[in-house]
Amino acid sequence: MGIFNKPPLRPGRGRDDMPEGLWAKCPDCGAMLHKLELKQHLQTCHHCGYHFLMDSRERIELLADPNTFQETEQGMISANPLGFTNYREKVGGMRDKTGLDDAVVTGRLSIGGQPAMIAVMDFKFFAGSMGSVVGEKITRAVELAIAEKRGVVIISASSGARMQEGMLSLMQMAKTCGALARLSEACLPYISVMTHPTTGGVTASFATIGDINLAEPKCMIGFAGPRVVKETTHQNLPPGFQTAEFMLEHGLVDAIVPRPKLRDKLAQLLGYMMPVA
Repeated sequence: MGIFNKPPLRPGRGRDDMPEGLWAKCPDCGAMLHKLELKQHLQTCHHCGYHFLMDSRERIELLADPNTFQETEQGMISANPLGFTNYREKVGGMRDKTGLDDAVVTGRLSIGGQPAMIAVMDFKFFAGSMGSVVGEKITRAVELAIAEKRGVVIISASSGARMQEGMLSLMQMAKTCGALARLSEACLPYISVMTHPTTGGVTASFATIGDINLAEPKCMIGFAGPRVVKETTHQNLPPGFQTAEFMLEHGLVDAIVPRPKLRDKLAQLLGYMMPVA
């Protein structure tokens, strides 16, 4: 048999037969990454540093001191105040698919020995949209932080306010900001961490009013998307518009922190900012 007629080393195992869900392509450098590699590198590309989406449970595991996280406000579920068609069924489907009650997980924890309350948004639940449950859980987390003298860390990943809840969704912008104002009056720190993407009503409320605003590299931060802004203003947008790096240059973000360094950075900031007992 000629060398150019060699049979495949693994007959019947072409590309179409490869198992799905084991590999991801980096949108930045194009590298093919095994899911185990991604997990080992905290859902980042070890070739170029691109940050993939990270779910709420993974982030809590990354940030919390061992065995310190205690979830709060479990079982809180969105109603359907506007009678939006099939909304209740869609919420139920999301709960079954993700194992989450809504688009945020809150709880007590310590970070580097510093007591804190954390609220972590999860983009896989309705694209991290903020409805009445998200706003209520964040507000209650802040109120509990005031009562227990803890700092607050909120990690945002959101498409904005949830349209299926209309005005009740928009009301959460004012409610969360009001709770954070009371936290400031209590001289307790609030650190906001913006991840990809942080947009809409979340950007226009609690995500951008931290005592310290941090962001992950190259994440999108803005109110409306770049295409909408361009079509509305009829202007060419500057390079890197609505990226974390653009926001750092223009003063909205205080620092860009790669994911592997975030826990140490939060512990350091909380150590500086927590009041002396």
